[in-house]
Amino acid sequence: MQSHNKKQILLQAAAAFNELTNCFTAVENELFFYKPGGKWSVAENIQHLILSTGTTNLAFRVPSFLLRLIAGKPNRPFRTYDELLIKYNQKIEAGGSASARYIPKPLKAGNVKPLLIKKWQLVTDSFLALVDKNTTEYKLDHYIIPHPLLGKITLRELCYFTIFHTLHHIKTINTIIQQKNL
Repeated sequence: MQSHNKKQILLQAAAAFNELTNCFTAVENELFFYKPGGKWSVAENIQHLILSTGTTNLAFRVPSFLLRLIAGKPNRPFRTYDELLIKYNQKIEAGGSASARYIPKPLKAGNVKPLLIKKWQLVTDSFLALVDKNTTEYKLDHYIIPHPLLGKITLRELCYFTIFHTLHHIKTINTIIQQKNL
């Protein structure tokens, strides 16, 4: 897969966000909080994505001059979606995991699901609007931001990460559903 233009990024992000929304809204409450083998529940996966996507949104809210001040200039060409996905998988296979600020807090059953659905919708709507309105093709490739696992990445790469990170958690949630149904 080659690089994606902004419109393609927005379409793929919206599709991933919608797929995740459909996936977890259909999960029954009992399964929503089920923690297989001490791993995150569906609810905690969603909470993690809310935290990470919310932080990603900050990169698209910050004025360009502050991004430059925070992270500097790119010193390499941006990676394609596939190249960044390979780097991410290598980091995960080497033991990389979510840093403390992205680890979800334990959740108890109750009226949490509608709140998580609402927060997820707000953070994803915000991501799509910010990328659409606050970002140009130039800015996607010429501004970088520090990422806790991947190091300094371009804003385009941050968009790619947001897409495949969401898809990764869809797989995780589907695995939880399948394990519980066995």
